[in-house]
This record gives sequence, C-alpha cells and structure tokens, in this order.
Amino acid sequence: MQSPLPSPLTDIPGIGPATAEGFTRAGIASAEALRAMGADAAYEAWLRAGNPPHFIGYYALVMALQGRPWNDCRGAEKDALRLRFDAMKARTQGKEKGHPGIEAALDEIGVGLRR
Repeated sequence: MQSPLPSPLTDIPGIGPATAEGFTRAGIASAEALRAMGADAAYEAWLRAGNPPHFIGYYALVMALQGRPWNDCRGAEKDALRLRFDAMKARTQGKEKGHPGIEAALDEIGVGLRR
C-alpha cells in the first residue's frame, strides 16, 4: 500500500504561500516534516536559509503547532519565546546560505536591503 502524499505547509494554520515558500527554501517541504522538526528547529532552518527573522512569525508558528491561535501568546510565555527567538538569531547570524553576513554588513553602513 502506498503512503499518502505529504500535506502542504499551508495546511498548518497561519502558514500562507509566502511563508510556505520560505520554509521550502529551508528544505522543509511538508506540514509533516515541519511538525516532526518542531518550531525551534524549523525556524532555525528558516533563518539559516536566509529568510528574515520575525518574532511574531516565530511565536505564531509555535502556537500553531500547539493548536492554539497566534494571539494566545502572552506574558511570561511570550517573554520565554522571545529569549528562544533571540538565541536562534544569535546562533544563525552570518551563517545564512548565500553570502554569509553580507546583509548585516550592508545594513551597518546604511545600504542594506529594505524590507
């Protein structure tokens, strides 16, 4: 018996086409793969692929994988997620695919990519 086809990333609440594209660039191509990795490993892969960091996107992913709405994140829980997010950013800074650190260097001199 054949195994079922993998589910698209957009089956996870809050993941639209643009976010799905970013996770695909990070090598995560299905909802099952993202769930198996967990939010932190998946978001770290997102950052290493050169996708922009965004705290709300990170904690919305954490909430979605727990079956909770994104705006359910508050108080101490949100503060703890911010620490995890900042640690991921620090670990991945300058280690993105492509030209490591070039965007940070361009930002430093005021000519970086405008988003």
